[in-house]
Amino acid sequence: MGVRELAEILADAADGVFPPADGSVTVVAQPSAREAGVVAFAAHAVVFTDEDPAWVRDTLAADPGDPLSAPLCPPFLTAFAARTGRTVNNIDLLSVADRLPGEPPLALAEARHREHPRVVRALRYREDVRVFTADGGVLVLGRGVAGRWECAVEVDPHAQGRGLGRALATAARHLLPAGTAVWAQQAPGNAPSVRAFQAAGYRPVGAEALLVPGRP
Repeated sequence: MGVRELAEILADAADGVFPPADGSVTVVAQPSAREAGVVAFAAHAVVFTDEDPAWVRDTLAADPGDPLSAPLCPPFLTAFAARTGRTVNNIDLLSVADRLPGEPPLALAEARHREHPRVVRALRYREDVRVFTADGGVLVLGRGVAGRWECAVEVDPHAQGRGLGRALATAARHLLPAGTAVWAQQAPGNAPSVRAFQAAGYRPVGAEALLVPGRP
């Protein structure tokens, strides 16, 4: 692959066009000072960092494990965090869905408060954050990694098991600007969240680990 930007790689993935599944690693510049990390597709990883690409490749080559999984394994992520002075967030399933026309499938009210834990987290990692509430749930929409639209949902315990998570994830698709897609990260162990987003039409495209500024 030639020199590319992360935003371009993600846009292609949203359209179903992925880097070659040849076991290689692409290193691209960070989209901003806030964002460094790894996106792993099928047999191809993209590391976005302002560190020397030679350091990335040498560190990966030193891992005696499976080279296909090395970019998301603890040895590399630990070295990456130590090198950059960052903290590794969760390794998430990365999924994407296209915009849908029309109104969302449930009544939403746009909120102005910023105290909800989901909102507090979103403001750390996203710009242009908007918050919507429904009876029993919260939808957060904003621009995250490489400017992509991202959403997260939260369902109150008393409202779980009724399809509200799926409805909120679907609603995010109706709130996008024309011609855009929305991305979502789910912890692989959170099976209800994974099922809700896939039921809402989000397509799994890979896995992602973000390194955020500062140590715990």
